[in-house]
Amino acid sequence: MNIREWALIAFTILAQMSVGSFIVLGIVHFFAARKAGSEESDRLSDRALLAIGPTLLLGLAASLLHLGNPFNAYLAVSNLGSSWLSWEVLSGVLFAAVGGVFALMQWRKFASFAIRNIIAVVAAAVGLVLVYSMSNVYMLRTQPAWNTVLTPISFYTTTLLLGVLAMGAAFVANYAYVQLKNPGCADVQCVLLRDALRWFAITSIVLLGVELVVVPLQIANVAAGTTYAAQASAELYGQNGLLLGVRLALVFLGAGILGVFIYQNALSAGHEKVMGALAYAAFALVLVSEVLGRFLFYATHARIGL
Repeated sequence: MNIREWALIAFTILAQMSVGSFIVLGIVHFFAARKAGSEESDRLSDRALLAIGPTLLLGLAASLLHLGNPFNAYLAVSNLGSSWLSWEVLSGVLFAAVGGVFALMQWRKFASFAIRNIIAVVAAAVGLVLVYSMSNVYMLRTQPAWNTVLTPISFYTTTLLLGVLAMGAAFVANYAYVQLKNPGCADVQCVLLRDALRWFAITSIVLLGVELVVVPLQIANVAAGTTYAAQASAELYGQNGLLLGVRLALVFLGAGILGVFIYQNALSAGHEKVMGALAYAAFALVLVSEVLGRFLFYATHARIGL
């Protein structure tokens, strides 16, 4: 695999994680505000918001390495009528722009809570368009391993799974900061953190179930194909069987096993350190798993024709 394909792995994983994190953060912020008020909700989420922008920008920067001449990147949006790649580029830039406007408004507390939420919803919608456009770039008739509804399902699953676990790790780090700087407000933050992590754990287990259905279906799809390209992809899956096994083991351990332990430790106060360590470990394991999964996505495709 050459550097351009590694750049695509970095771009797709980082961009999808950014979209998922933004959506998850918005949902948590909304419900936390209803439960504890906007001030406590902001205290929970504002620092977590800091990590999303740089992650997305790093992904967009990685995408430039895929281009023959990065200085011609602006030309990629010139064919919106017939190219999903143009939509991918446009929606990526718009997500960064609208998300950046929301972040500035949120940090500086410009406008009302309701108006900031409207901007956040627009940014989240653009992010979902970005992931949809990204998946459609690969749904080509000449690529039987990719040209299936399983591709967008897989991309959205990665988006949400990484978003949930990344925000879990971010909230744990934020709680440690709040507890250190202002112990007087840590009790409410502890409740919000445990509430969020319980739902994150449940969501990660559900999304793990989706992945454990999608991955075998992807393999079965190419194995059942009659074209040379489909059979070649099936053979490539066989050659990468060990890597596939490691990928599935890591996501099962991170999203499943550790998800159960996170849920159990989040049921009552007093387990914050263990809960935090589990959240960090779950995110790290699943991030490695998703990178391996995206590597296999590119490494096992085969094209019909030249």
